[in-house]
Order: sequence, then structure tokens, then C-alpha cells
Amino acid sequence: MEIRLLADKCTICGACEAACPYDAVAMGADGPELSEECTVCGACVEACPTEAIYIAGEKASPQPEPRDAAGDVWVFAEQREGQLLDVVLELLGEGRRLASELGVSLACLLLGDSVDHLPQELIEFGADLVYVGSAPELKHYRDDLYAQVMEHAVRQHRPAILLIGGTANGRSLAPRVAARLETGLTADCTGFALDEDGNLLQTRPAFGGNLMATIRCPHHRPQMATVRPKVFPKPARQPGREGQVIALELPELVPWQRILEVVEEADTGPNLAEADIVVAGGRGLGSPENFRLVEELASVLGAAVGASRSVVDAGWVSYPHQVGQTGRTVAPKIYIACGISGAIQHIVGMQSSDVIVAINSDPDAPIFSIATYGIVGKAEEVIPALIREIKGSSSQ
Repeated sequence: MEIRLLADKCTICGACEAACPYDAVAMGADGPELSEECTVCGACVEACPTEAIYIAGEKASPQPEPRDAAGDVWVFAEQREGQLLDVVLELLGEGRRLASELGVSLACLLLGDSVDHLPQELIEFGADLVYVGSAPELKHYRDDLYAQVMEHAVRQHRPAILLIGGTANGRSLAPRVAARLETGLTADCTGFALDEDGNLLQTRPAFGGNLMATIRCPHHRPQMATVRPKVFPKPARQPGREGQVIALELPELVPWQRILEVVEEADTGPNLAEADIVVAGGRGLGSPENFRLVEELASVLGAAVGASRSVVDAGWVSYPHQVGQTGRTVAPKIYIACGISGAIQHIVGMQSSDVIVAINSDPDAPIFSIATYGIVGKAEEVIPALIREIKGSSSQ
């Protein structure tokens, strides 16, 4: 496809140049000229008041088959060592809402080995159906085998919506399956709604978190999306709730990877995504030595250590501690931001915290606009005072 011009209709008004989000249009003497930055997004076509611009070679999108529109809502029930991840339960709450609005069932896809104890837990958190794929080869997550089984299950049971947790495994699995199914995938969604035709409206941050984009996938099924942990609340458990467990007919499992060794992750303190208290530091601390104060405060509080992207980029702390759009999303009971100005990319990752305490020497820092409590002062002076006070209180 390419953008073409009907020169006799062009008035050289400049509307197309102003509408281009990629600065790919420049007005010449004879009309608009496009650079190689053009993505054929069509913004200039929509903006042209004289219909002088059009997309050549544009294909009509195939209409979905009627059976595609009536499928269930599915949640991928990721488990590790026989334990469901919290993000699965969070997605069950949102999936239950969508399924109820659509008038369909909420189902889970559970893969692993010796996971017979998990379906009832999924049902008690809202699932109507649990499809279980059990085999020794599925004990540990593997891109190749999990993608084969998920594709097979989707083609067999044809869900309309498939939600996957935005974990390390989920982010690897989702695009592989979407490519196999030739459907769309929206990553890191923060909200869902349904339009009048029952299409899933998938909202996610775009352009570095500076705006929110809503995406539809009207012509392909399933509509796939990943969601970071802590974006949605966990629903209440309903002990004794009844549902249906269905054993999947697995395809022939053909691995192209071989697991040589499984190494347990070293225990480095509270898990950042699950911690009730997070103490995070930013470039306002001034130096890697001052960042150690954040770690000391976290140790005293039994908290997890977080960081802004600038701190991680500077090498003060490793990436697993990064909070924000390009890091972890957290929602602790208490979030203490030390020397963090509050860029929108960071706020996206922690704004759901119950209580936000901000420590910053700049009284106009954006972080104070969302803080529950604010302390204006140098973090390297305030943090030691907090540590002394906490240690003093605990010794009494």
C-alpha cells in the first residue's frame, strides 16, 4: 500500500502536513511530499478536506465469521511450581466482568504437570470452565511447547478474547501465539471495555506514556491482550463455587528446545511486584552511595527496593528493581518515592499504590501531585532521620 495524490484536487492547504504524527509530510510547490518515515497510517487521508489523498492498494478487511463473535472469554492460568500467579486471579476478575457483559462463559487455560489441585481454585475465583493440558513435558515453561498447545486449544475451542498476564513468560508466549493464529495482540493494557458490536476496546499507554491509546481488533479472533500484574484488583474468592474441568486433547508435543538445567532464583528479599511496602529511589538522590540509604530503609521496613528508570540506566541498581512503564507495575499498601521527580512513565507503574509518600527537594516536583504525604527536603538527609526514628520506635 502507498499514499497517492490527485494533483488536480490538491489545494496545498497543509492539512495533511499538520495531521501526520510522524512528520513524514512536507508541503512542496506541487503538493505534499512524503519521506521514508511514512507508515501509511492514513492520518493525512482523513485530514484532507478535498479528498486529494488516497491509499493505493488498500485491501478490504475480511469480515469475521459469525462463530468467531460468540466465543468465550479466556484467561491463561500461568502457574509456577504448582502455584497460580497473582496476575491470573486479577485477570479472572476483569474477565468475569467482560464475560458477563457479553453473555458468555469465562474459561481458563491451565498448562503444566501435576496441576490437578488448581482448577478448583480458578473456579472459586470466577472461572466457569477450566481447560487443563497436563503432560510431563509441560512441567516447566517452554516457549515452543506452550505455544503449540495454546494454538491447538484456541483453534479447537475458538474463544473470542484471550487475556495473558504480562509476566516474562506471558510476554514471550503471547506474540508467538498471536502470530500462529494470525490475529492481533495489544501489550500492557491498563483497561478494557466493549463497543456496541461486542469488540474488545483495549486501552494502553502510547508514545512513551504521554497519551492513552484504545485499540480494536474487529476482524480477527481471538482478541489477544497482555496485562501487567497489579493493574486490576483480585476478586473475592467464592469457596465451594462449581464449574467444569475439561481435559485438553494435546497435540503431538514436538520440542525444538532442550532444558539443560533449572536454576532456582536467588532470594533477594521481598518480591517487588508482590510487596506490601516499596521504597524506591531516583536520580534526585545524587549518587549510588546515597541509593544505599533506600536499601537500608527498605531493610528496616521489610520492604522491596524499587527504582526509577534513570537510576537503572545509570547502573546504580539492576533492571528487576525498575518501576514504571518499561519496568514493573506495583500496587503496594505503601510506596515511598525518594528523590523521584514523578515522570509520567514512572507514575504509570505505581499510581495504584494505596498510600504514596514522596520525598523530594523540589516542592514543584510532579510526584507531589499524586502523593498522599509529601516531605520537601533532601532525601539523603530525610531518609537517615526516618531510619533512626523507625529503629528507635522498634526498640521501645
